[in-house]
Amino acid sequence: MIPPPPVVLAYGIGVDSTALLIEKHARGEAPDLCLSADTGVEKPATYAYLDVIRPWMRDRGIPFELVSYTPKRFKHWPPYYGILEMCLTNATLPSKSLGGSSCSLKYKKAPQDAYLAKWKPAIEAWERGQRVVRLIGYDAGPRDTKRANHALSIDDPRYDCQSPLREWGWDRGACIRRIEAEGLPVPPKSACWVCIANSPQEIRELPTWCLRLIVLVEARAAPRLHTVEGLWRRSTRARPGSMTMFIRQERLLPADEVDRIVRDAPTELIRFQDVAGAIPIGERPTLASWLDRFHAAFPDQGRSAPHALAA
Repeated sequence: MIPPPPVVLAYGIGVDSTALLIEKHARGEAPDLCLSADTGVEKPATYAYLDVIRPWMRDRGIPFELVSYTPKRFKHWPPYYGILEMCLTNATLPSKSLGGSSCSLKYKKAPQDAYLAKWKPAIEAWERGQRVVRLIGYDAGPRDTKRANHALSIDDPRYDCQSPLREWGWDRGACIRRIEAEGLPVPPKSACWVCIANSPQEIRELPTWCLRLIVLVEARAAPRLHTVEGLWRRSTRARPGSMTMFIRQERLLPADEVDRIVRDAPTELIRFQDVAGAIPIGERPTLASWLDRFHAAFPDQGRSAPHALAA
């Protein structure tokens, strides 16, 4: 008898994928693997939610793996990891702020594909001529419809992508109710804090260390920005195109602190890169070491570990 193909949940640690996970388990259809990708800039509350959902999965025997994209060639740059450090190294913004989508493909989909390419159940399924079933948490609400129609229309010879929430007719409200019925707290909206998708209110809710890094990212990229204003691309009635301008307008950081970052930090970073580039790669300091000094220069040093997912 030919075994069925393995089922993998692309777990984004957000509302939709959490509700999907819970309901699939309740129906006796728990995935064979839950796979999450750490971009390095998930919201602090998202990292914290793993302290809730990891034990829940472990107690039910649901395997969970965390993966991330790891650059291997640094040329003359200090070694860097995650979307934040990539932006600072290359003096750019995340792809979505520039009108593309490669940040999601590179830092979310690609590392999951790389893990599954070495995962024995997937390899065995492909050898049998089967496709691995990939569950994606698109809900039945209008907001997810466009994304789902595009993603689920792509014919991938290795994966059969399915969106059960849409088959069940569950919108975001239904997902929230299902999580609450399980007795679990509802996770925050899953999004990188440097993502264009963040609302003004979500920026207001960020800790100061995130706000400083937003200012730094825009200041570092500023000389190369010709068609967009900043991380939010262009101004709307609700907010400016630059998150730094919004941070100023809302007084989320002291004005002199914003001025100091914009004036000094990009130059200091470039100087660090130049010095580090002359050091043999095995001894070269990482960009993370420079960021540690950046944070330490502020009195509160109020920062939680940006790579907490991997802990």
